[in-house]
Amino acid sequence: MMKKVMAILLAVSMLACFGTVASGAERVDYVITNPYQAVDWSTWGQYNADLHCHTIASDGTTDFNEMVMRHYDMGFDVLAVTDHNTISYSWTEQNIVPVVKFAGMMSRKIYKMPTMLSQQEYEDIHNGVGRDGRGMLRVPNGVELNTLGLSNHINAFFTDYGNGAQGVYGDYETPVNKVEQSGGLTVINHPGEYTGAKEYDDNGEKTYGNGRYADKFAKLFLNYNTCLGIDINSKEDGRTKNDRVLWDQVLQRTIPHGRNVFCFATSDAHNVNVVGCGWTVMCMRENTIENFRNCMETGAFFAASRFDKNISEVARLSEELGRDLGTTFEAKEDAPAPKVNNITVNNTLDTITIQTENSEIIEWIADGKVIATGSTIYLDDYSQEIGSYVRAQVFGEGGILYTQAFPLSYDGAPAASEIPEVHDGSKLLRQVADFIYNILSKSYLFSWIVNVLQGW
Repeated sequence: MMKKVMAILLAVSMLACFGTVASGAERVDYVITNPYQAVDWSTWGQYNADLHCHTIASDGTTDFNEMVMRHYDMGFDVLAVTDHNTISYSWTEQNIVPVVKFAGMMSRKIYKMPTMLSQQEYEDIHNGVGRDGRGMLRVPNGVELNTLGLSNHINAFFTDYGNGAQGVYGDYETPVNKVEQSGGLTVINHPGEYTGAKEYDDNGEKTYGNGRYADKFAKLFLNYNTCLGIDINSKEDGRTKNDRVLWDQVLQRTIPHGRNVFCFATSDAHNVNVVGCGWTVMCMRENTIENFRNCMETGAFFAASRFDKNISEVARLSEELGRDLGTTFEAKEDAPAPKVNNITVNNTLDTITIQTENSEIIEWIADGKVIATGSTIYLDDYSQEIGSYVRAQVFGEGGILYTQAFPLSYDGAPAASEIPEVHDGSKLLRQVADFIYNILSKSYLFSWIVNVLQGW
């Protein structure tokens, strides 16, 4: 009651800051969950991470040491090397899966083994030599599961599962389950490539309209807490341009169950020229493995990209900004990326405020639709448009920053509903494929072929 009295008394002054009340708006007692609640914005650092890249250990075209050094030279603070089904156990000791390396050789015509860092080079990177002591953190045991010929890919970290293991089309649950059992974490990579949504420019409605894939992934996230989220903008956004649609559909299903699903952005670099097109901004007290893992698990990070190839999103931004951005957006090369300096949640006034720099506009999204713009959203102004969450996108000439979703609890909030099981492909096919691949992966034939091709 006191909260509503205060809200009414402050309504007139608040309107000047937060805009005109939407038609038919109702006063609602929102409880806002802030994924950035633990962040001390005055003392914590923001560390740029690339959590997805490849080398010639699988199907990349850049040598291992060159890929690591490019990230270091570009100022990255955290790096996970995630070669296909080849766990990055170390940056100094080579790990090769012959059948994966053979496939990479055939696809890229690069007949050499990866060059690892020397111990001195690794120590220099770890200690921040040449960067005033700001070292670059190695994420332990990164790997991309479900190999070269399959389009459903999963990133895994902190795991000993997946070295030489083959996945089967449509089967996300097996690798996610195996990684969870090993104590690791997973992220769904560029799902638009698997679902076919990358082919459409109409917000993915042709592919995502019936909700089948949203059900499939929502069920996966509800069953496995260590599957943290979705890659919503990777490489140059060609494959992921409609994956924000899928993310919103998944959020609408999972948040009523009490499960947030986090967004990630990466370079998915197969060569050094792509490094820096997408990344994740980790909010941490210090750049340590313990803090990094906690940051991933709590969602105290932002997805960031220098590209937006969703025609509808770019057209909307053009209208909001009053200038033509073209059909797709690419950040200006010399423009600094947007940065969040503070996030304040006020559960008394039902507001979320984001303080930024290098930004032109902040959009607030609920159930996949932009409902407001500006640094502060007053939720009561948009009560008829809000479901179970809101999230923000920060746009500037130097790129786009995506916040995690802010879950909302209130009387009348969307209720949790039963989510159906969705399976692609037959269980027998998966078992047969696994059986055949396990035989091939242990075959000396591929080791011999790899050795011959590289001139050993």
